[in-house]
Amino acid sequence: MANTLDLRGLSCPIPLIRTKDALAGTETISVVVDEPPAKENIIKFAKSQNFRVECSEANGEYTINISK
Repeated sequence: MANTLDLRGLSCPIPLIRTKDALAGTETISVVVDEPPAKENIIKFAKSQNFRVECSEANGEYTINISK
């Protein structure tokens, strides 16, 4: 099962930094954020590192599934 980072309520660059740190130790992670800029930055970073990315939105929150 994937690790989950709950980064709701945090502003950039904190969600991106925590996601980057978490990906250093695993190949699969789910990230929950509630700010569109955080979502976009995490998706761009993960894709730049050749991760597969899937994102879903519900009630103003984004769940980003990242895997190798």
